[in-house]
Amino acid sequence: MTEKPTIATPLTLPCGATLKNRLAKGAMTEGLADPENRATERHVRLYRRWAEGGAGMLLTGNVQVDRRYLERPGNIAIDGPQSSDALDRLRAMAEAGTVNDTHLWMQISHAGRQTPALVNPTPAGPTDKPLDMPGAQFGKPKALTGDEILDVIARFAHAATVARDTGFSGVQIHGAHGYLISEFLSPDVNTRDDEWGGEKLENRARLLLETVRAVRKAVGGDFPVSVKLNSADFQRGGFSHEESMKVAGWLNDEAVDLLEVSGGTYEQPRMIGADDMTLHPEKSETRRESTVAREAYFLEYAADIRKTVAMPLMVTGGFRSVAGMNAALASGEMDVVGLARPLCVDSAIPGKLLSGQAEETPTYEKTLRIGPGPLGPNSPINLIKALNGWGQQGWFCLQIIRMGDGKDPDLKMGAFSAFRNYQKNETKTAKAMKRS
Repeated sequence: MTEKPTIATPLTLPCGATLKNRLAKGAMTEGLADPENRATERHVRLYRRWAEGGAGMLLTGNVQVDRRYLERPGNIAIDGPQSSDALDRLRAMAEAGTVNDTHLWMQISHAGRQTPALVNPTPAGPTDKPLDMPGAQFGKPKALTGDEILDVIARFAHAATVARDTGFSGVQIHGAHGYLISEFLSPDVNTRDDEWGGEKLENRARLLLETVRAVRKAVGGDFPVSVKLNSADFQRGGFSHEESMKVAGWLNDEAVDLLEVSGGTYEQPRMIGADDMTLHPEKSETRRESTVAREAYFLEYAADIRKTVAMPLMVTGGFRSVAGMNAALASGEMDVVGLARPLCVDSAIPGKLLSGQAEETPTYEKTLRIGPGPLGPNSPINLIKALNGWGQQGWFCLQIIRMGDGKDPDLKMGAFSAFRNYQKNETKTAKAMKRS
């Protein structure tokens, strides 16, 4: 009888590469690049610290394929030919992130219409439909032309090649969370009338599938290629769970080594356990009650996808106990446990979970809030609710920056001060980037 896997069980991927255990650091934005969007010594310090922490695989934050469309100031961007200095910086980051027999996979992405106005007031998208969010942080996008879409695909393949050549262990194509590929999948956003969009899912999925094919052709068959896909957008008229299962089936035929099942967008940030952030909450779709009751946000959706695919599945979001992680792995519904925010608080938590030193991860997100009652995350006032979301995001981002600077996390930091200091950091970084 085959023993059921646990977090300590190695995993051999379809391409032949092996992860030493089933714990992975989920992708989290770092904001540590220099004004020319190159990797820095701060990335080296951060990823060495995480690699020494014991996870089998680390996913980087968004590495952008087009520096005009960043997820935030301070993203690394691989845009066109890279200088020898830029390549050396990536090699140093890869070397640090692969110590301790750790895999380091580069997450490659295009921010699309979720590019902050601070970076670009005119982002790009499948159409010109803007984000429905308070605060005017995002501009109205311009619709990409057919030739520009082909250029995006070529950019992903180029970035993947650079990742392989500089020592990264694999790549993940970001097709979730409302970024460009995710926008193309959404019928609510992608109302194009050409071969790249509209009512037909085959057209809306074309950008993702062609990108996967181009990346696989560029890096070869023995290099891990992963995709991050929404289980649903959780927004009426958006990318549905039924559509997600169909796309997952298509990806299964494309030699994908690991599919990460996630969900949500900036408007519906379910990937961080938050709910509606739009000006029109009536468009929000609720998660299944059975899913809300479980430890991981997207495990039940992954179980549905498992019925249609054979490739390994990863779920990130909500896992906190070893018992919950091992139960999910033993069920066969998934193969890799993704941990994100806990590693902002304790970079060594994977090793502690594996050794039995800890039975669960830190849960600071449960207590972070601007204030009590109507000032909390469930405030009836959209702006207050948004401030809580941004405050939590800022808190974890600032902890990453501290670790990049060689400091320990500041666990006494408040949510409101984190929001203010995070905004100051983004403004300062954006100004430095524009001067370069």
